Amino acid sequence: MTLIIRNISLLYGKDLVYINKGFICINKNGIIIEAGSEDTYFDKYKFTDTKVYDGTGFLVIPGFINSHTHIADSIGKDISFNSNFNELIHPVYGIKRKILNKSTKEHLKYFIRTSAISMMIKGTISFVDFREGGPEGIELLKYSIGDLPIKSIILGRVEKYFDLKEILKIKKQTKENVVNEKLYKLQKLSLESLSRVLELSDGLGLSGANENTDDALKQYIHKVTEFNKHNYLNHKKKIIAIHAAESKSTLKFSKLLTGKTEVERIINFLKPDILIHMTHATLEDLALALHNNIGIVLCPRSNGILGNGIPDIVTMVKLGFKISIGTDNIMINSPDLLRELDYLWKIIKSHSSKYSNYIDPKELLKMITVNPGEIFDLNSGSIDIGKYADILFIDKYHIDLQPIHNIYSSIIHRLSYDAIKGIMINGRFINETPY
Repeated sequence: MTLIIRNISLLYGKDLVYINKGFICINKNGIIIEAGSEDTYFDKYKFTDTKVYDGTGFLVIPGFINSHTHIADSIGKDISFNSNFNELIHPVYGIKRKILNKSTKEHLKYFIRTSAISMMIKGTISFVDFREGGPEGIELLKYSIGDLPIKSIILGRVEKYFDLKEILKIKKQTKENVVNEKLYKLQKLSLESLSRVLELSDGLGLSGANENTDDALKQYIHKVTEFNKHNYLNHKKKIIAIHAAESKSTLKFSKLLTGKTEVERIINFLKPDILIHMTHATLEDLALALHNNIGIVLCPRSNGILGNGIPDIVTMVKLGFKISIGTDNIMINSPDLLRELDYLWKIIKSHSSKYSNYIDPKELLKMITVNPGEIFDLNSGSIDIGKYADILFIDKYHIDLQPIHNIYSSIIHRLSYDAIKGIMINGRFINETPY
């Protein structure tokens, strides 16, 4: 059945152009086959099997894409929130790791599922998760959300972390400067796990450069390159994402032990598609990432609650990066992208002494819609012909919004999820699928 929704206001195309009175035409496969101004509608979109809705009073916008989560961590919401960065989330000895290791699969499944539902209610139609736990962690996530309409991009991980301090210490103590390769390379079991991770996931989501040697980073890119080469007919290209320059302490650690920033090492040896955080990236880091056409995902509220600072988003935008936004670890942060944009916009304005440091709210809205759609190669993120109908229906006359004088700023810091009256994923309203 073809669905036509008329008399709506909408944000159209990759530039989120506001159309006061428009329409959307969606085919039976959930693909938008036409959209635009009501003036161009006429009667040419009448089909034999057609349902027409009158959308008067609704603003229709692209559904949100959450570009970075650790969804299983929601089992530990606000535990030890006063702990420092490494104490809380270090992948080897952090509180988060201890909680995940002690939690049952059933408990993890429950909180993964409820967090996914929470995201949907708040307008998120797709999320990108850094999935710890090797192949089993990926399967757990798939099992937990398998009957939900929300989409996911799962970036898996091998649970192998290297101690750079120990390796350098042994090198100094060894006259021949030769170290057992088990200390600095992925071994057979890890490589077998990596192969399975790539089969099950959409790519790799690595912890960071400081937990990996140069050789291990090279092994990761080699494995992904080989996988893509041999499976290009059966699989979508696997991507690599990694945390980078998240805190002053991680930057200091990298410089002290290797003489290079995390970003330098990552790009030299891993060549990733996506860098997460970049809170303390140097100008040289940014130039290197831009030259290598690497996408950036920012997590402002997570950086704030961990005391890690504020990423230089203004410079990133001026340099030409397409920025995406993620809510990061659900253990410390709610998966609410509207809160993320509201926080980010106010932070930018409070730290901008000149008008030239201002970012238009439309550009911020693109960071949870259009930009991640392009960065992660999704057929979503904008209301356009050929895209999936992943869209939100907002009550224009909601008490928090009316009167709307600037549609983009109103969405960013006035829209609440109770004003979202309908959520459509792949052309179907999510309430049509019980969950």
